[in-house]
Amino acid sequence: MTDPVSERLNTPDPLIAVVGATDHPSKYGGIIYRDLKSKGYRVVPVNPTRTTVDGDRCFPSVADLEEIPDIVNIVVPPVRTLRVLEDVAALDDTAVWIQPGAADVAVRAKVADLGIPSLIDACIMVQSRSRV
Repeated sequence: MTDPVSERLNTPDPLIAVVGATDHPSKYGGIIYRDLKSKGYRVVPVNPTRTTVDGDRCFPSVADLEEIPDIVNIVVPPVRTLRVLEDVAALDDTAVWIQPGAADVAVRAKVADLGIPSLIDACIMVQSRSRV
């Protein structure tokens, strides 16, 4: 891993917010949340329609988080991704990791316009697979 966003996975005890986390067993938001958690990462679920995910307190938005995450991993459709980017831009030193399918032309333009450190169309489960 050589890009600055994926390198954050190797920092001591990074906090990763997963936007779109869910208990639904076949949805990527839940799969990614549980995968990162099983690898020992500190993860926090973000989903306005849930109060818990995998037994953990779930936050309705990135703006509601109690701790600033190192990475905001986005696993929602592009129209929702656009709304999340504003909250991410308001945080200090937070990068956005946008899963495949969560970005479109408008999302890419918004990320560039806001100047958010980003990794787009890369799967965080693949990048983090070396962590046991």
